[in-house]
Amino acid sequence: MSWNESIITYQAGEALEANRRVKIESGTVTDPPEVHYADAGEDHVAVTQYAVKDGAMVACKPANFPGVFEIECLVDSAIARGTVLYGGADGVLTDTVSGSPLAISLEVGVDNKHIRVAPWSVKSTTAAATSFADAAGATAAATVETALAELYAHLLSAEHLIPIPIGSFAEQDGTVLAAFADGASPTPGIAAGDESFGIRWNNHANPDPISANVVIPPRLDPASNVIVHFLAAKVGATIGDAVTWLVEAFNNLDAALYDADADFGGTSSAMTGDAVSKTCQEETLTLAAANIAADPGVITLTIQPTDGTLGTDDVILMGVWLEITGQRLT
Repeated sequence: MSWNESIITYQAGEALEANRRVKIESGTVTDPPEVHYADAGEDHVAVTQYAVKDGAMVACKPANFPGVFEIECLVDSAIARGTVLYGGADGVLTDTVSGSPLAISLEVGVDNKHIRVAPWSVKSTTAAATSFADAAGATAAATVETALAELYAHLLSAEHLIPIPIGSFAEQDGTVLAAFADGASPTPGIAAGDESFGIRWNNHANPDPISANVVIPPRLDPASNVIVHFLAAKVGATIGDAVTWLVEAFNNLDAALYDADADFGGTSSAMTGDAVSKTCQEETLTLAAANIAADPGVITLTIQPTDGTLGTDDVILMGVWLEITGQRLT
C-alpha cells in the first residue's frame, strides 16, 4: 500500500466522487485495500480527494488527519455554521441524525455543496446525540434519548388497566350467578342478549352484592391511588334513580389472615338518572394509595348498587376494571 504521513492511496471498489467518505470494503484482498462509500450512520476511514472509476487508485485523506476536511453535504435546506453533521448515504455528510456525530460545519452548506468541516473527535456520550435506527418500525423516535423517553412514559403511565371479567363474579355468599329473573327480587343475575352481556339487578331497594378478586401486580406503584371503573346502563330513565356503586375492598396478603384487613372501599360517582334508557355510563371510585398493599396478594371487591338508588329502573353492570399507575421494576 502506498502511503505517507498525510494522504493514503486505496483502490476504488466502486466509482467514487470527490470529497466523499469511504470505508474499507468487507472481504477485500487487494493491495492496497478496496474502499467504497460509507453510508448513513456509518463511520469512515478516509475522504476521497478526487473522483475515480471503479478499480482505479484514489488518494484519500485519513479520518484522523489533523485540520479541516472538505466533504460533500446532503441537506433538506441550508445548514448554518456550527451545525453538527452525521454520515449520510453514498459518503456525504448530512444534518439528519444518523449514527454518531462525525463533524461540525465551518461554513454554510446547501445540497451537494462541498463544505469545510471540523472532524468530531469524540463519539457520542449522550443518548440525545445517538441515533436510533428502529429496524422494526416501532417508533418515530430518531435518537436513543427520545426512544427511551417513549418507553419510560409507557412503563410509568397511569394507563395500566386490570380487567375484572364479569364472569368471575359470584354472589357474596358464593352462590354462582344464574340467569337474570325479572321480578321483585334483590338477587342479581346474568343478563345476556340484546347485544350486551352483564349482571342485572331488579329495581329493589336493597340489592344483593357480588364479589370477585384481582391479583395485586408487582408493577403497581404503592404511592399512587387505584381507580375502580364501572360501565353500566339503566333500563329506564327515572331522574331519581341516580345509581351509585357501593364497594367493599379488602387486601388478602401472603402470611396474613384472610379476614385481617379493614374495609377501604366507598361509594362511586352517580349515574345520570334520566339518561336515555340503556345508555352506557362510566362511573369511578378512588381507592386511596395508603390502603393498597404490595404484592403478593389479592384485592377482594364486593360490589352492589347502593341501597335506595334503584327505585323504578333496573341496572346492568357490563364492565369493571382497575386503573393503576406503574412503577419501574427492579
